[in-house]
Amino acid sequence: MKQRRGILPFRLLALDLDDTIVDTRMQVSPRVRRAVRAAVDAGVHVTLASGRPFHHARLFANDLGIHEPLICCQGAIVQDPASAEVYFHSGVPLHLAQEFIDFVRAHGWDLCLFLDDRLYADRITPFVRFYAEYSPIEEGLYPVDDLKSFLCREPTKVVVVTEADQATVVNHLLRERFAGRLRIVRSFSQFVEGTSLAASKGQALSFLARRLGVSQAETMAIGDNDNDADMVAWAGLGVAMGNASAAVKAAADYVAQSVEEDGAAEAIERFILERCHG
Repeated sequence: MKQRRGILPFRLLALDLDDTIVDTRMQVSPRVRRAVRAAVDAGVHVTLASGRPFHHARLFANDLGIHEPLICCQGAIVQDPASAEVYFHSGVPLHLAQEFIDFVRAHGWDLCLFLDDRLYADRITPFVRFYAEYSPIEEGLYPVDDLKSFLCREPTKVVVVTEADQATVVNHLLRERFAGRLRIVRSFSQFVEGTSLAASKGQALSFLARRLGVSQAETMAIGDNDNDADMVAWAGLGVAMGNASAAVKAAADYVAQSVEEDGAAEAIERFILERCHG
């Protein structure tokens, strides 16, 4: 766990979704819901920072009364939930996306990619269907004959879907192959995703803070998985869930309880709501 920085009132709160405020049943608990809404009502800028696509993240935002721009697709997109205006977008360079496709094909892994708010795959396998159902997007899943030939512009991100025990190997091999060229993150036990180096939750949160006129010291972020580590590290107060990976806990200022114990609500109550009402 890192050394805590100076304490200021927090004006911007970034929340990961899966296994942070959304539990294994895909539900937001009543306590977490109350805490998030109370933070919004207290005038805190609250955003979601997720690997999920915009249209799915927006469903959670609408449900929770969140109106600030959302950080989606591992930070590759910052988009307004009301107008759908895109404030930031950084896609995977085309030549690297094509190299990624070749590398994944050579290993026989299942692959899909996001382009123009659509999910594309040239093999609709059970793994790909699982990913599409786990991260549903408004435009749906589109089969194509050949992803590499089809691709003519930068995709938002590329995704390998595999068995959970195989994902560690996939993550290692992709990081080794694309070191210094793509950002490779394991966003879920079965998902390994590639984005541009300019796309990460931490960089997107920095962008959003500047847009909202909020300093780094006034920013708080809560997450659990490796793709949250740079966001948790960047924030003035970084919070790791009790169920977080070792990388996130190492980047954090504070470790909350697990998602099943409403750890996100605990942190919001302690560091935001108690100060607002105290």
